[in-house]
Amino acid sequence: MFTGIIETTASVLAKNDGRLTLECPKQFDDVKLGSSIAVSGVCLTVAEMDAQSLTFDVMPETVTKTTIGDLAIGDTVNLERALPAHGRFEGHVVQGHAEGVGEIVGLERTGGDVRLSIRVPGAMRQVLVPKGSVTVDGVSLTITDVGTDTFTVALIPTTLMQTTLGTKRMGGRVNIETDILVRTLLAGGWKGERG
Repeated sequence: MFTGIIETTASVLAKNDGRLTLECPKQFDDVKLGSSIAVSGVCLTVAEMDAQSLTFDVMPETVTKTTIGDLAIGDTVNLERALPAHGRFEGHVVQGHAEGVGEIVGLERTGGDVRLSIRVPGAMRQVLVPKGSVTVDGVSLTITDVGTDTFTVALIPTTLMQTTLGTKRMGGRVNIETDILVRTLLAGGWKGERG
C-alpha cells in the first residue's frame, strides 16, 4: 500500500524488452529485490538493482493502460516506496493500481498555485466526488470540482516543486487511480449523495 505522498523523483535510464530502469535515489537505501515502488502511481516490483539503478519488469497490460509506455530515456517519474506497517500515514489509501490515463484539458495558474482539469474515461467519473481523494501520477490530491467527464485539482507550490506535476502541459497524459474506499462503497450499493 502507498499513500500518494511522493518521496522523490528519478530519471529513466533505460527502457527495453519489457524492462524499465530508473536512477536509484540515495534515500532508497533500504530497497531490496522484490520491493514494491510506485512509479508515477504504478506499483512495480524491483527485479534488479545496484547502487545507481533500479530495474522493473513491465507487463504489456501496464504499458497499454498507463503512461509507463510513453516514457523515454531522460524522462522524470514520481517515486514512493510502499508504506511500512509502522509508517506515518499522511495521504490516502493508494494501491498503485492505476485504473487508466487522463488527459490534461485545463491548466490555470494563479500566483503560485495551479489548477489542473483532467478528462477521464467514463467509468472513472462515477467514483470522483468533490472534496474526495484521487491519485494523479502517484500524487494524493483533493478533488475541487467534478464535471461531466473531467475533474479539477488545485496544486500548491510544494507539490509543483517536489513532483512531476509542475512540468505538466495541456494535452499531457497522467495516470489516474480513484479512491478505493469510494469504489468499494459504490460496489457494495452505497446510495449516498454524489456531486
